[in-house]
Amino acid sequence: MIGHSETTSYTSRRAGRPLALSGGTPLMKKPTNYFGVGCMHTISELTRSIYQTVPAASALLSSRGAQSDSWSAPAHSCHVGASQPDLACDRQQPFVPIPPASSLSAFTGEAHGKVILLGEHAVVYGAPAVALAVPTATCRATALLGDRPGRGLTSLCVRTPDPGGRYTELTASPSMHALVATALERADRTQATSVDLLLESNIPPGRGLGSSAASARAVAASLNHLLDLRLGPQDLFDLVQSAERLTHGRSSGIDAHATGQSGLVVLNQGRMAVPVTARQGWVVVADSGTSGSTHQAVEMLNGLFTHSPFLQRDFLGRSTVLTADGLDALAAGQLERLGHRLTETHTLLTELGLVTAKVHGLVDTALSGGALGAKMTGGGLGGCAIALAGSRAQADELAAHLRAHGATRTWLAPLLAEGCDQ
Repeated sequence: MIGHSETTSYTSRRAGRPLALSGGTPLMKKPTNYFGVGCMHTISELTRSIYQTVPAASALLSSRGAQSDSWSAPAHSCHVGASQPDLACDRQQPFVPIPPASSLSAFTGEAHGKVILLGEHAVVYGAPAVALAVPTATCRATALLGDRPGRGLTSLCVRTPDPGGRYTELTASPSMHALVATALERADRTQATSVDLLLESNIPPGRGLGSSAASARAVAASLNHLLDLRLGPQDLFDLVQSAERLTHGRSSGIDAHATGQSGLVVLNQGRMAVPVTARQGWVVVADSGTSGSTHQAVEMLNGLFTHSPFLQRDFLGRSTVLTADGLDALAAGQLERLGHRLTETHTLLTELGLVTAKVHGLVDTALSGGALGAKMTGGGLGGCAIALAGSRAQADELAAHLRAHGATRTWLAPLLAEGCDQ
């Protein structure tokens, strides 16, 4: 059942130490002399220098033991600046260690997005939920040791594209500072005091796609290699989940699991499993172009349920029944039945006030375009809709139909990570 992007399984040399995140140091405004190329004064210069350091996939060595001190950056390194938003040359590279450049080592980690098929919000209260990896929504972190006094995350560049392909630089969240601080505390080297990060992501935040969990997982995986932490899958999950709690307040853990798994996962009362899936199918993810807030949605429902325990019992009971029947449909290969459960779950979430007009419009568009079922996904109050199709060809047609009727972009995700389209 383990399918984390961090494939090396070690026992932490500090297994007895708690993984609770601690605070980090503020960003410094003048990073200096990271790569032997003089002083760095801007984020764009730091970003450009990282890309000059990171080689293309063909130049990467497959294991730490194969690294050579004689490695040097290839002549065709990418240069990234405000006028050059295309980062595709590096984003899609495999998750492998990067050889050292001069005296400095850079390592990468990757993760992907996810959608919730059934059981969102109910999972926060211990009810079952089903999540699906979205392998085309990706996140990649590059971590390097800093060389200035101080500890923690001392420089960060986050770049994520909007629907038009333009990139926006974001600031570091408190959870990212805390994650780096915790990793440094676990490092078995006194000289590891600060870290610089470049985080690239085509997972838009606030869409219910697990952007924060994917970012945390990619960063944790890159730090695992950079600092030689020898973290196992559970250690990585704990780091990501702690960051998620700082970001969202209450967190079920399903995002922390699903962003490191392939295909479908089930979370029930904190326990993860891989569901039986008898037939391949495809999920189309359609972006409404509007952001929601998982934290706001969770707190809103908590307020409703505090004032009406009956409403909470009714919601959890209905959600559990729909999720259980959806899992039975997956096991039987009955995609139409699964689709009906998706649509019914959408109705349930609509009754709670979590569905915006744009997302509801995308659901209607998907159903009128031949989807087997459709619903909102994630926290709600904005974000994405998902639709179920029986084949890849049908999914492609449905995605085009959704883009022609309001979706700003779409992603495709197979129910089975491996298998033939039917």
